[in-house]
This record gives sequence, C-alpha cells and structure tokens, in this order.
Amino acid sequence: MFNTSQKAWVISVNMGYGHQRTAYALKDLAFEKKIINANDYEKIPKKDREIWETTRRGYEFFSSFKKIPLIGDALFFFMDQFQKIFSFYPKRDLSSPTFQLRQTYNLIEKGWGKDLIEKLKINNETLKITLPIVSTFFIPAFMAERFGYPGEIFCTVCDADISRAWAPICPQKSKIKYFAPTERVAERLRLYGVKSENIFLTGYPLPKTNIGSEEKEILKEDFKNRIFNLDPKRKYFNNYKILIDEKLGRLPEKSDHVLTITFCVGGAGAQKETGTAIVKNLLKEIQFGKVKIILVAGIKKWVEEYFKKNIERLGLVGNKNVEIIFAETIGEYFEQFNNVLRKTDILWTKPSELSFYSALGIPIIIAPTIGSQEEFNERWLLKSGFGIKQENPKYINQWLFDWVDRGYLAEAAMQGFVEGENLGTYNIQKIICSGL
Repeated sequence: MFNTSQKAWVISVNMGYGHQRTAYALKDLAFEKKIINANDYEKIPKKDREIWETTRRGYEFFSSFKKIPLIGDALFFFMDQFQKIFSFYPKRDLSSPTFQLRQTYNLIEKGWGKDLIEKLKINNETLKITLPIVSTFFIPAFMAERFGYPGEIFCTVCDADISRAWAPICPQKSKIKYFAPTERVAERLRLYGVKSENIFLTGYPLPKTNIGSEEKEILKEDFKNRIFNLDPKRKYFNNYKILIDEKLGRLPEKSDHVLTITFCVGGAGAQKETGTAIVKNLLKEIQFGKVKIILVAGIKKWVEEYFKKNIERLGLVGNKNVEIIFAETIGEYFEQFNNVLRKTDILWTKPSELSFYSALGIPIIIAPTIGSQEEFNERWLLKSGFGIKQENPKYINQWLFDWVDRGYLAEAAMQGFVEGENLGTYNIQKIICSGL
C-alpha cells in the first residue's frame, strides 16, 4: 500500500473542460483538495491573466465559428495548424521545436507564470516541505521548470496523441516527467526527445467515485446493469458468455435503469444542436419510457437555456426520461456528471478527454471532431473498438436500436472495460507517493 498522505500542487487551466476534468480526478492528491488554475488564481498579475485570456478566447471563438460553412472551417483550419499532430509514420526525430512552442517560451522568458511559481515556492517554505507539481497542461510545467521550481514536476496528458507543443523546448535537458494515457503518447514523447526515464505509462485518471478501490467494485457493479441494456437480445452475451462470467461474475436478473444516453456539449458550447436533435428524433421512445436522454450543459447557462426551450417546445417538460445537467461551478458539474455516468449506458460526445471514459465500460458514440487532437482521439477509439461514429441524428430511432439489438454497443463497452486502462488515477498516485 502506498503512502496516501503524500500531497502535490495539482495545477490546471480553466480553458474548456479537458484539463480541469483531468485535475478533478486527482483532487485527493491535491493539497487540501484544492486545484490551482494557472490562469485564474488569487492575485494573478494582470499581464499574466491577459495572456491566458487571449489564448482562451481565441480557441472558443474559432470553435464556435467552425459550424459556419466555408468561413468557419477556414478560420479553424488556420488556428489548428499551430497545434497540429503530424503523422506518426515514418518514425523520425521530431524534437525540433515548433513555432508555437517557441512563442510559448518567449512569453515565459518575459516573466509569464513567474508569479505563480514563486508563490508555490513560498508555500513550500511555510509548509516546510517541497511538494511535487502535477500539471494537467504543459505550459504550467514549462513555467515551473524555467523559474527553478525545486521539487518534482509532472505533466498529465489528457489526449490519446499529442503535438510537439507538449514537450519542452530542450527535452533532453528537462526534468519534467510525464504521465502518458496511451502507448502512442509515450512513443510520441520519445520522438519529441523526452527521456524514457521521464515517461510513465499510467493510463488516464478516471474518477474514483466511478471505480471504487483498486478492486473496481463500483465499476463492475455499474457495468453489470449496463450490459443488460446494451444487449437486450443477448447477441453479444451468447457469443462471449465465458468472458462476461470471468470479468463480471454473476449478473443481476435485470438492469436497474432504462436504456440511458448521455450527450455532452463541449466547453465552448459546440454541437448543442445535436443534443436537441437526439431528443426530437427519439420523442416517441422517450414518451413510452423506452429510453432516457441526459443532456450535459456543463457550466454554460446559455446552453442549459437552449436545451430547456427545446424540451418545452417538444412537450417534454417534467418527463423523467429527459434530464439536463447544469451547475454553477466546475466542481459541482463534475460531481453531477460522474454520478450520472453510473446509470449511463451510452456516452455521446466529440472525442475529447471523455474518450478515456470508455474504460468505465461505457461505449462512445463519436460526434464530429473539432481540431487535430480530437481527430487522433477518434482514431484511437475506433482502432481500439471502444466507440462508433455517429450516424445522422435524424434517423437515430433506426440505427441506434439496430446497434443495440445486434450487440455492437455491448461489444464496444466490454472492449473498453477489459482493454482500457481504468486505474490511471491510482497509478499516478502511486508514482507521486513513491517519490519516483
């Protein structure tokens, strides 16, 4: 058993949900269970905040405009080139820093982030112990190294493949250590010049509330109920009964909930229209209690209002088989979302960091990608067999139930449960607490 009393400065950025969701899973590791947002902490210098805000607003602007024909695609393509992930093959030296990385370091050299790192040093002196840093975004890790943070610096990757921007400008001389969620990320980091001893293949950190202990008791119980809804005609069960018995043991007589689809809107509010299309085209199934739809608005009030108006227009106000997830704060949202996932059978989302939630035994219906990183996440989901690309939402009442009746989604769920790494949070905690 590892030393669970060991703590760290867990650092994130509140730009979209990905980095914060990753950090939230590690909150037990965080000092006083507090996540530090590098772009939004108490008394952050005005100049530092402005640099972060420019970055955040730029991404959300391009993401929201992507849906506009021609112009939106052109604008987003231009921005995406700065974070593009290049083809893995042929394998070659990719350690040369990109323009984006040089620009990042230029800002850091001018003092961007120094205030944050100096505050952490002072906190260490007060505590009389040097805590390690665990950052879920690469820039705070770069800042910590540049401004001489004396403790260990770890960076947790939250995509299935990464661009050169994630590795330091001089990777062979860097002390930054990485938690890689996939083998491909570990291989990429080596091609970018990061030393092998600084790379740990841990898996992505998933919420403990959905796993249980390292015995995975909560995960297994939730999956037992899910498999019933995903394979009502026992097509998958009849072919793989031995595997199911081995991995899950005795199953209940029936599921404890109706077939449930959770649809997630991204941090910039992209693809909200798909959520209402799902409800509209499954209207009869919702009314007859055949399926439940959960629409995740996150912390975007305007997205919640959009969903409410469309649910009212469809005459579904008060129907228990339509639910909206919204919270005022990011922590409340993540807590609600993790709780909802326990009764979720299908997760419909663009392939963001939520791709890794397939390891909870939840099949992913893959919404269209936004950006180079999501394209690689989609590729990983498809190759791994953890997800299926969405068909036209207009005909969901046809293709969805075809997939369910034929056991396609049950197969994807079992594939994620068996082959996905679902103990990433524990793996990271062990490394931090062992002082590696």
